[in-house]
Amino acid sequence: MSLQMVTVSNNIALIQPGFSLMNFDGQVFFFGQKGWPKRSCPTGVFHLDVKHNHVKLKPTIFSKDSCYLPPLRYPATCTFKGSLESEKHQYIIHGGKTPNNELSDKIYVMSIVCKNNKRVTFRCTEKDLVGDVPEARYGHSINVVYSRGKSMGVLFGGRSYMPSTHRTTEKWNSVTDCLPHVFLVDFEFGCATSYILPELQDGLSFHVSIAKNDTIYILGGHSLANNIRPANLYRIRVDLPLGSPAVNCTVLPGGISVSSAILTQTNKDEFVIVGGYQLENQKRMICNIISLEDNKIEIREMETPDWTPDIKHSKIWFGSNMGNGTVFLGIPGDNKQVVSEAFYFYTLKYAEDDTNEEQTTFTNSQTSTEDPGDSTPFEDSEEFCFSAEANSFDGDDEFDTYNEDDEEDESETGYWITCCPTCDVDINTWVPFYSTELNKPAMIYCSHGDGHWVHAQCMDLAERTLIHLSAGSNKYYCNEHVEIARALHTPQRVLPLKKPPMKSLRKKGSGKILTPAKKSFLRRLFD
Repeated sequence: MSLQMVTVSNNIALIQPGFSLMNFDGQVFFFGQKGWPKRSCPTGVFHLDVKHNHVKLKPTIFSKDSCYLPPLRYPATCTFKGSLESEKHQYIIHGGKTPNNELSDKIYVMSIVCKNNKRVTFRCTEKDLVGDVPEARYGHSINVVYSRGKSMGVLFGGRSYMPSTHRTTEKWNSVTDCLPHVFLVDFEFGCATSYILPELQDGLSFHVSIAKNDTIYILGGHSLANNIRPANLYRIRVDLPLGSPAVNCTVLPGGISVSSAILTQTNKDEFVIVGGYQLENQKRMICNIISLEDNKIEIREMETPDWTPDIKHSKIWFGSNMGNGTVFLGIPGDNKQVVSEAFYFYTLKYAEDDTNEEQTTFTNSQTSTEDPGDSTPFEDSEEFCFSAEANSFDGDDEFDTYNEDDEEDESETGYWITCCPTCDVDINTWVPFYSTELNKPAMIYCSHGDGHWVHAQCMDLAERTLIHLSAGSNKYYCNEHVEIARALHTPQRVLPLKKPPMKSLRKKGSGKILTPAKKSFLRRLFD
């Protein structure tokens, strides 16, 4: 294993506790900063390019048929394949915190629709759920199991805000453990079903979860109600016959007490668990190897990395799995220095780059630290989750590094566009202008020509109008094109005026014949 310090050349302020990493075919992408990104990336998703211990963030874009994806912090993520034999995978994103610290209950699906040597284009769709819909939460896990040729999502744990009836002004952001229910989610039909398993008594958050075929292992976690990190190890099996699914849970021996650990996959049946906390303000410096063979799980200690003094003395740390047996770690900067970065970053590599085995195992883990600005010393309520997906061990493709001048396509998508000559949206801040902005972007699509996006704020749209236009497929024309759009309408047909015949004009109210001179005068008058 090797521990290397890395430097971030651009947008380093965006890498704060709460981000997630997603691995698509060996390329790592960064998502979920606190607040909206700067002008360099209108979508908030970056390609994380690490070369020679140097990190560059290159912006990515979304297709025009994508839904709005808010910059969620601490979501639960996992990869999803149509079948075990499928090579392409998507990322499932559920829950997390929005920029104004509200919790999301939505499910998003991210996939790559176009990739070349310069830019990657994503598509994001929102999944609507019916049935036992899980409440908004964070610090939970979501995995996908495969049984009898079918697949199903499994959601467990997490924390949520207290019900509104119990919230006061002083304790508005107080959180509580979610009920220890297991949710099965059918991503194809959008159905969710809740299961109560007697073995699961406490609502655990920030645990490690590993899914292989039809089985999920739940390891560690933290119970907020009891303020303990029990050394529990659960095995949840899901059978998907033609009828109703069968879910059962078994308590296994040999668990470890840890919360917010990061999990990375080193080969087909072996994982490494690193980081996390064993007490509220005490990091867990021990690393473990987890082996899955013949439906058995084995956990044993391994040689610890050569931690630097900065890492040893730091009270908090955070990070995520990059795939290929590599972990991305961050610690707070040294405030004693005159010029100091907010965070320092390291890469911890456990496996060689030439590992290339087909992956049938999917993992999910949580990591945590204090969220600057939200709390003072480390609190478990600020722990958050990261996916530790490693479905592909392909080689590192050549990818252009970030260039500050490479921003010519910003107008295609995202918030930070100049939608009209009088556009006054501040590109350096993210402040919700409408209450619907967390569900729908405060933007509207102008249907003129090839179409383009405009800010509802700049178009002076009322919130009610924005909801109406966003809910359906109504055409909308911005202030610049509304007159053009009106001109395109077919004018209403106007019937011609009927002229009276000039054969015999008589004086009104008289039966006398008009003289020739009067007839000539009247003809000139009507003509």
